Parts: sequence; structure tokens; C-alpha cells
Amino acid sequence: MKYIVDAQLPLRLKKWLIQYGHDALHTDDLPLKDRTPDIDIIELVENEDRIVITKDSDFYKSNLLNGTPKRILMITTGNIINRDLIKLFELNFPTIETYFNSGSQIIELDNTSITIHS
Repeated sequence: MKYIVDAQLPLRLKKWLIQYGHDALHTDDLPLKDRTPDIDIIELVENEDRIVITKDSDFYKSNLLNGTPKRILMITTGNIINRDLIKLFELNFPTIETYFNSGSQIIELDNTSITIHS
């Protein structure tokens, strides 16, 4: 699977994804970096069949209104230190990938659970 990590999340998450064999970008890899408009990120995601990993609810709202981006991993942990975020991914990412592989479109990860939104 291919991912793009949004600006509010650390570069370390992109590196973790790559380390575990995934194709991953961070908004800092884009020409406008963290100033890249959401619409440009959505276009990239749709063109490259990526999943947005974000804390930004605007992507969820766009999905509800326009159907794009198609796949979103919403991180709703609140403030969390990078080490704990990576640990959360280590514990939950196999399950998250299973959900995406089975057709889930919007998945929410918080400190204690994974929620599938339909």
C-alpha cells in the first residue's frame, strides 16, 4: 500500500512506514511542503492511489461531501509524543492494513481503539 503522511504528523512516521516496506511520502516531500493545500494532496492521493494518514478532519469532511480522498487513516490521539505514536502504529498497523485490504475506506485510530467508518 502507498501512504502520504500529513503535515501534523512526524517525518518519523513516514520513515517507519518505509522501514516496514511501504511506499510513503510526507507532505514535507512535496514542493510546497506543509503549505500544500488539501486539494493538491487529495489530487496526489487519487492519482497515485495513496491513503492519507492525518489528524486533519477536513479530509474526512471532503470524503463525506465529495467522495475524495477515498481512503483515510484518521489519527485522533490528541497530543502524543512521537515515540508513543510509533508504538501505537507498531501495535495496530497489521489490523489497520487488514481493514484497508478488505475494503474499508475510513479508519480512525485513537489511543485505545480502531474504529471503522462507513
